[in-house]
Amino acid sequence: MPASPAPGTSETGDLVAAGERPEGRSSRRLEAGAAGGSEAGAAGGSGAGRRRAGRPVGGVLDKARITHAALELVEKKGYDGLTMAALARALNVAPSALYNHVKSKRDVLLLVEDHLTALVDVSAFGSEPWEEAVRTWAWSYRDVFSRHTPLIPVIAVLPVTNAPQTLAMYETVSAAFREAGFREERIVSSIVALESFIFGSAYDVTAPADIFDSGSMADATPSFTGAVRSLAEQGHDKPADVAFTLGLEALIAGLGALRG
Repeated sequence: MPASPAPGTSETGDLVAAGERPEGRSSRRLEAGAAGGSEAGAAGGSGAGRRRAGRPVGGVLDKARITHAALELVEKKGYDGLTMAALARALNVAPSALYNHVKSKRDVLLLVEDHLTALVDVSAFGSEPWEEAVRTWAWSYRDVFSRHTPLIPVIAVLPVTNAPQTLAMYETVSAAFREAGFREERIVSSIVALESFIFGSAYDVTAPADIFDSGSMADATPSFTGAVRSLAEQGHDKPADVAFTLGLEALIAGLGALRG
């Protein structure tokens, strides 16, 4: 499924410099290597704009609070609305206070990525057969990111360097693939193949019900229109789940055949 390219920004510490295109999620994403943005200097206020010393108005500032505020900001204003200045305003703190905890927008995105990845269920790996463990992981992964689709184009190409929860997930999944008999050089590519499908399917969850309505072009597209009508006649409450099940089972069967 096509996914939107990661949007660029002009914020200090951006993931993508102007004029560059991010690489797609591939084995490069899972390799160690810094992709940090430039550090931003602390911005302070003066005169009437300076906040008095003491406990912050909104409570003690920490990484958990920053993460929650960043997620809320993206939900309300989209990824482009997530800037360091806007985040500081949302937290009701001076930018200098924010920079005491995160050096750049990339650092904020790493916090968000780790928070979301920690919600993905990997508990079946190591306790269930490989096929069932992949099902549990993939469904959980899709459901988590279907609630945060504006972040998919960004997180899908965000290096995992220094993201402990994200790396812990990949370690658990990789170990399970190796234990299931996958050759080491195929493990990362297999995970990427699954993730590509999972991220695309997360968009499908929020797609409008009439996304495949051919409208006035119905007569010119009889095969497609007939297929859409036939699916609708099945009366599925969640067509996105039907498509995800079909695709996931095909991937599990196909990848499983490559073991050994």
